[in-house]
Amino acid sequence: MRALITIFLFIVGCSSTPALAQSADIKIVLVGDVMLADGPGRLIRAGQDPFRYVAAALKGADMTIGNLECVIASTGKPEPKPYTFRAPKQSLRLLKKYFSAVSLANNHSGDFGKAAFSEMLQLLEQHQIPYFGGGRNLRAAHQAYIQEIRGKRIAVLGFNGFFPRSFEALDDAPGIAWLDEDRVAESIQHTKQKLGVDFLIVYPHWGWEYQKLASTRQRQMARLMIDSGADAVVGGHPHVTQDIEVYQGKPIFYSLGNFVFDGFSDRDTRTGWLLELSLKQAGGVSWRVNEVSIDAKGVPRLSGRVEQTATIDPQ
Repeated sequence: MRALITIFLFIVGCSSTPALAQSADIKIVLVGDVMLADGPGRLIRAGQDPFRYVAAALKGADMTIGNLECVIASTGKPEPKPYTFRAPKQSLRLLKKYFSAVSLANNHSGDFGKAAFSEMLQLLEQHQIPYFGGGRNLRAAHQAYIQEIRGKRIAVLGFNGFFPRSFEALDDAPGIAWLDEDRVAESIQHTKQKLGVDFLIVYPHWGWEYQKLASTRQRQMARLMIDSGADAVVGGHPHVTQDIEVYQGKPIFYSLGNFVFDGFSDRDTRTGWLLELSLKQAGGVSWRVNEVSIDAKGVPRLSGRVEQTATIDPQ
């Protein structure tokens, strides 16, 4: 029986967004790029918290996931690329406070070389901050983050598809998980079938910057992910939000856009999405896409506008 899908679009904003409801449903919050260098880094060094206006939404979930779009390390030197991001070590306290795990699968994790990347892994582990999408070798980089919540095993896999590919993990070298068709399918199948996972989210870093519609490549890869066993695909990287669709009864959010990020001036790049996924105890999944406005310092605030809500009933 085909899944029943109900979607409501909200055009008019409201003055506030209610806190996440307490229920037996499993609440998962996912956000886009979290860049804690530059403007946000200066705030952190000054003892300020760039997450303060969205703290309730982040901490009100059973699981909270974000993409760490920077390096946290003191070693290494900048790679020869247009933008390199190094965040202060004080950032670790905030990541620990607000996130269940962070993805390292992006085009900035290797900005200061392999030694700095390895130092970041050590720092995250020392502060007991789980990570995925990167590791000390190829196998580790492709391992999922798994959290058991009320008897359900929830997993998240991260992959990066935006150059430079030199950041990729190798059999004997640290780095990130690359968005390669065969390895993506293999990792998803292994996680879902061999590790006893009930719900698997794939969290790719992909697409072309500033494009509001997902590319053909993104759409093909999203379908491959779901055909391989993913239950939801939630993307990022383009610095803008992209379209949402449902394939085989599974939701695809092509890009959540920026979340904590400065250096942008137009509305599209200073608007992100905070996604709430709810896994129903009776089966099925619902979601709520909350708009986030980002100020000139890179600090996000919930705008009160709900972009979309939807429910997919069990098949």
